Amino acid sequence: MIIKKIFNNNAIVAKDADKHEYVVMGCGIAFKKSAGEEVDESLIEKTFILKQKDASEKFKLLLEDIPSEYVSLCYDIIEYAKNILDVQLNDYLYVTLTDHINSAIKLKKEGINITNALIWEIKKFYAKEFKIGLKALELIKEELNIQLSEAEAGNIALHLINAQGNNSNSKIDDIAKQTKMVQDILNIVTYAYNITLDEKSISYERFVTHLRFFFQRLNSSIKSDTTSEDDFLFEQVKSKYKRAYDCMLRVEKYLEKELSNEEKLYLTIHIQKVTQKS
Repeated sequence: MIIKKIFNNNAIVAKDADKHEYVVMGCGIAFKKSAGEEVDESLIEKTFILKQKDASEKFKLLLEDIPSEYVSLCYDIIEYAKNILDVQLNDYLYVTLTDHINSAIKLKKEGINITNALIWEIKKFYAKEFKIGLKALELIKEELNIQLSEAEAGNIALHLINAQGNNSNSKIDDIAKQTKMVQDILNIVTYAYNITLDEKSISYERFVTHLRFFFQRLNSSIKSDTTSEDDFLFEQVKSKYKRAYDCMLRVEKYLEKELSNEEKLYLTIHIQKVTQKS
């Protein structure tokens, strides 16, 4: 590998024999080195392979201004998240999370405490991502001796949730809005049945998961193919679970959008299951 650009003693852009570019980090990897020289591969600690060109270019720009230890720390957080969540995370996460944590640390040093109005919902609906956020706070404390607030664990969770989507242009604000909508729909079901939902039940967990992906489909331009069998099943469910169907209509009214029979079918079934007594 050949050094193409040096950011500091610990971070460079390197190019391999096939002319692929990588951001490479390691203690002293660029010490007394110049562009065009060979990389001492024994010093490589972290290699960033960002397939999305736009994300790669923005990440390089971040390295101009952000301390390399912050970048290295965010790499560790993202690798930890990948192992826990076992999902594909968008390359933009390296940009957005690094930039966010850098800003959060700056604000902390200035004595400004950030709040998160959705912290309760995030804990409730995105428990895995929130736990990773808490782990990230531990790592920041260990590595940088800076204690960020629990609100930041929620903010980090939002970045992880956002990175699980297929659209790299999706925004944290959209995730926050969807989280509130999940809670609103649960409230509609609770009031319609005048019951307290069992948040530890499998049916509750499945319903919340369904709603999370339901909103992604709702905002997508991709339309599902509804078959006559689906329509027949919908009519059966509509007749058998009338109360759940009526509740689904309240949800549809809240969404202010006409749903397909397929979406109505699955919402009705989930409402029926989550309200059934054990």
